[in-house]
Amino acid sequence: MPETTTERVLRLLGLLQQRRTWTGPELAAELGVTDRCVRRDVTRLRDLGYPVNAAQGVGGGYQLGAGAALPPLLLAPDEAIATTVSLLLAAGGTVAGAADATLRTLAKLDQVLPPRLRAEVRAMAETTATLERGGVQVDGGVLMRLAGATRDRVRVRFAYARPGGEPAERDVEPSGLVATGRRWYLLAWDTDRDAWRTFRVDRIGGLVVTTWRCSRPPHPDPASYVHSSVTASPYRFVTTARVALPLDEVREMLGPQTARAEPDPEPGWTRIVAGADDLEWVVLRLAEIDAPVELLDPPGLRTAAAALAERLGRMAGDRGRS
Repeated sequence: MPETTTERVLRLLGLLQQRRTWTGPELAAELGVTDRCVRRDVTRLRDLGYPVNAAQGVGGGYQLGAGAALPPLLLAPDEAIATTVSLLLAAGGTVAGAADATLRTLAKLDQVLPPRLRAEVRAMAETTATLERGGVQVDGGVLMRLAGATRDRVRVRFAYARPGGEPAERDVEPSGLVATGRRWYLLAWDTDRDAWRTFRVDRIGGLVVTTWRCSRPPHPDPASYVHSSVTASPYRFVTTARVALPLDEVREMLGPQTARAEPDPEPGWTRIVAGADDLEWVVLRLAEIDAPVELLDPPGLRTAAAALAERLGRMAGDRGRS
């Protein structure tokens, strides 16, 4: 069946959403039409309210601009469901005001989606509940400003509150935001300490975004760096153990803010690195794993396990006494 004009225009809109700039010949080749036909279809999109910009010369082409009005939304069924699920998850998240914003966004989706997709999105929204994750909420405005400073490569200043201490002024060059599921972290180059640091966003106050350009060195992967920091450096002890389970299975068991799973030299085993202020707490968590576990570091980890085993033994022995 030949493609209708409406179907072709929708395909053109999808292409413009996929890439920043397309030349006329590129779009014509993708759609299987002439350059003249592309120009007519671009005009049709503009008539529908989509701001399609066109630039002449080398490096020019068509690109979809930002518009004030939102015409009928072009989403495939899987994209509509993915958007809805993401919004519902955000409602139970750690950004202040996310629940109200989610309801407003879902209402806007309901207005612009085609009838069939609208019904599917409504069914998903009406039959899904989210539990609060128990994390500390952060200001969405602070997140947006930090994200903008990271994108624009400019310094920020803020007062950072450390546990049990007065807020200290920090001057940093932001490199990335990382969400662990319970908290938000900022990876930044601390200009006073000449080192990479992680900062909990909920402890940031008095944020000032400057116009000073960043001169930071090449940054580490934000997610990996924050993962390593929040599972080790803030704690009194850094513990290491290994478990007789594959790496992928152990990673599924551990939360990103709880511990770090690493390959072990021996096949079939995985190393677990975790930070803690109480060694017995680590022992208890490791005891929940239904597989052989070997305690490695620090030496006090084995001592804590022995003390805990002795107390558990006494508890088990008390059951039959009168």
